Amino acid sequence: MDVKKVLYISQEIDPYLPATPMGTFSRRLAQGLQEKGAEVRTFMPKYGAINERRNQLHEVIRLSGMNIIIDDTDHPLIIKVATLQPTRLQVYFIDNDDYFYRHAPGKLETRDWADVNDERAIFFVKGTVETVKKLRWEADIVHCIGWISALTPLYLKTIYSEDPSFRNCKIVYSLYADTLAEPFGTDFFKKLKEQGFSDEQLAAISKDGDTGIDLVKLNKLAIDASDAIIESTEGIDPEIVEYAKASGKPFLPYSGQESAPADYHKFYQSL
Repeated sequence: MDVKKVLYISQEIDPYLPATPMGTFSRRLAQGLQEKGAEVRTFMPKYGAINERRNQLHEVIRLSGMNIIIDDTDHPLIIKVATLQPTRLQVYFIDNDDYFYRHAPGKLETRDWADVNDERAIFFVKGTVETVKKLRWEADIVHCIGWISALTPLYLKTIYSEDPSFRNCKIVYSLYADTLAEPFGTDFFKKLKEQGFSDEQLAAISKDGDTGIDLVKLNKLAIDASDAIIESTEGIDPEIVEYAKASGKPFLPYSGQESAPADYHKFYQSL
């Protein structure tokens, strides 16, 4: 596969938030692929903790204005963008006052107000996908990093499977030693059903739909709909790693972050 366009959907990216292993990794990976000649687009949530003036974010009016319906409620989608210097990598931000508060304290909303994390994940993924559609940008690889991106493979393989922006892409999901403040609520399964998913498509969680969805189940849902899996860090729950290996899908084991851009590019080409 000749990989020319790579879409990164990431939970966090340096330097827009305080440095974390995931944020640093996401930035280095996107920049590394761009330096190899790939056309790269990157999306992340616009957390309230992000300083818009310092990071020179500005709203993209032509991409904003859509409403995303979750649990019978309309939520306005706001798109902002910044350019990461000196590489001029474009980073798009998914924003909404209901889920990503403008004046949050130091911690991220996903930790301080965890009771709506399920809706945040739905809103972030749908907002990202709809924005890429508006850009009329056809990705060769869609690489998802962090639990907030975990619903992306499911949406792309079902609801958006015939959309020109995604019908020919390969979906890669990164396993990460991530944390979830608390399991998604017991109505998460119902909310996904309202989005248009069937019991079969939600098989990884359907039998547990009334018990709350933890990080293991969320990762299994992502693995089921992905084309390939990458072990992106050490310390991942062994149950998740074994589930990924047992899926029979292409699997790239962890090899250290220094070699990641080169290893990942080679892995993308092999799909």
